[in-house]
Amino acid sequence: MIRNTLNGKQKRFLRALGVTTDPVVQIGKEGLTPSIVESAIDAVKARELIKVRVLQNCPEVAKDVIMMLAERTDTDLVQVIGRNGLLYKKNFDRPKIELP
Repeated sequence: MIRNTLNGKQKRFLRALGVTTDPVVQIGKEGLTPSIVESAIDAVKARELIKVRVLQNCPEVAKDVIMMLAERTDTDLVQVIGRNGLLYKKNFDRPKIELP
């Protein structure tokens, strides 16, 4: 099950930050592999907010893949637009983003 610990104001704030963010994780023809899940976990620990892009050659539906990745990485799914998604998880040891 996907986490949903963010309220509307926090999601708007994170979406605004996500506009200028480049995709950190790209999912291609192999689909959602364990190595992609691992790299997403590492990226979320380092950045808190990551953008995920599902490439054209991915055999699965982009929204489903992003939702699965959010579930497997235990992150909040902030937004899915087309083939791009934003995932967020607070790093309690070294927080980078201060939510409103």
